[in-house]
Amino acid sequence: MAEPFRRVTLSFYRYVIINEPPVLRDELYLQWNKLSVFGRIYLAKEGINAQLSVPEHNFEQFKNMLNADERFKNMPFKIAVEDDGKSFYKLIVRIKHKIVADGLNDNSYDVTNVGKHLTAEEFNAALALPDTIVVDMRNHYESEVGRFEGAICPDADTFREELPLVAEMLKDKKEKKLLLYCTGGIRCEKASAYMKHNGFTDVNQLYGGIIEYAKEVKRKKIKSKFIGKNFVFDERMGERITNDVIAQCHQCGNPCDTHVNCANDDCHLLFIQCPACAEKMNNCCSAECKKIAALPIEEQRTLRKGKIKTNAHAVHKSRLRPKPKKTV
Repeated sequence: MAEPFRRVTLSFYRYVIINEPPVLRDELYLQWNKLSVFGRIYLAKEGINAQLSVPEHNFEQFKNMLNADERFKNMPFKIAVEDDGKSFYKLIVRIKHKIVADGLNDNSYDVTNVGKHLTAEEFNAALALPDTIVVDMRNHYESEVGRFEGAICPDADTFREELPLVAEMLKDKKEKKLLLYCTGGIRCEKASAYMKHNGFTDVNQLYGGIIEYAKEVKRKKIKSKFIGKNFVFDERMGERITNDVIAQCHQCGNPCDTHVNCANDDCHLLFIQCPACAEKMNNCCSAECKKIAALPIEEQRTLRKGKIKTNAHAVHKSRLRPKPKKTV
């Protein structure tokens, strides 16, 4: 049933010491549930990482609640570029070891020694300089549908995998101007510190990530050097930054940048599928999955019994997706 009000979709993060994450989890859940907040919030001793949606009429109260906690005072929000109010459908607050899974030992280097934060205008200017290197610090399926012109887009499934890969790829270019970007900025906080620790001398990162960049570009009427879609980790799966469609349907190869999950719940592979293939394949990634998804639900459940869950994305990615291009 449609809600009789609008929602604001936003994200924020902060690296700050949280001594008792379970206590804060319970407090936030109770407070935000009363405000009908939906979303996915991760808490760890190192901080908070939140993607959520707030009813428009409760937004000021939500901000006041956050500001009342000194740890989260004056929190910079990244407001969604495109927002149909259907980004999240429930509230989840979870305790994690880290707010971003990076696989790093934070005691081995200075995580506070981050790169220089650049505004959209500064980032565009740096892109125009000779010998500048720009790196997409997101996963391959994110950069596949949208990226900065000339960006290096590593073929990585996870941020944990990407960090050492980028350092190795650029090991002979440590004196070059390095520009890093990600969705909202949080991954670049760790990535820039990691690159500086590995000897890179001119490390820069896009302030507020692609989300803030798109807003500044629109507000100041400057040219967007990011083309295509910005992949987001909610029900929308993407928000359009420019009208360019730079990806292809994984099944027929026609221009398309719509991510979907395979309709076979035992697969649930994330892939790009055009409307024609969605109709032909009944929203599935393969003939096998199409056959399973057509079975009565009880038969599907029987087939799943006793099966060990696998990483369907890793299993199927070579079959479905084309090899990514390194640059636009």
